[in-house]
Amino acid sequence: MKAIIETGGKQYSVEVGKEIYIEKIDVEPNKEVVFDKVLMINNVFGNPYVGGSKVIGKVIKHGKKRKINIIHFRPKKNFFRKQGHRQPYTKVKITKIG
Repeated sequence: MKAIIETGGKQYSVEVGKEIYIEKIDVEPNKEVVFDKVLMINNVFGNPYVGGSKVIGKVIKHGKKRKINIIHFRPKKNFFRKQGHRQPYTKVKITKIG
């Protein structure tokens, strides 16, 4: 069973047993999370969402991705600026689609 869900402003293709990395959500590890914004289940598309359907997952852990370096440089102006950023994420394992 396949589905497409929307969370954190992004869309993810999920299956039962698949582990996905999503934008950080405020749910404790080893707790269930319910995604009710389901765009598709088994080639049945909603307008925009499929009514009465939900995807249930289990939060495995929270963390941060690797550091991204942002560099601003203007030649001949003696200007150089370096900045870094680490995006937080939540790892979720999909347990049920229905």
